[in-house]
Amino acid sequence: MGLIGTVAKTAVISGTATATRNAVNRRQADKNVSAYAHASDHAAQEIQAEHAQGQQAQPAAQYAAAPSQEDTIEQLERLGKLHEQGILTDEEFAAQKKKILGI
Repeated sequence: MGLIGTVAKTAVISGTATATRNAVNRRQADKNVSAYAHASDHAAQEIQAEHAQGQQAQPAAQYAAAPSQEDTIEQLERLGKLHEQGILTDEEFAAQKKKILGI
């Protein structure tokens, strides 16, 4: 084989290697895009689930924070005693009473 044959053989081998490398790179890029899309979808679903749970938890927290009728009565009785003892002025008593009653 002459010099031209050797050069031609080297060109064919080099071309084949380049084509193979490009095909592998394209396949890897496709896998990366697919994995990124899957991860993005999964993250979006988690965020939506957390958001939905947060919305459901808010009303429950509001109801849990509301004092019972007995607690309200006890607070008003204590407030009345403080007012009778002269510890609270009429204005302070009225303001605290409104706060307890949520007015």
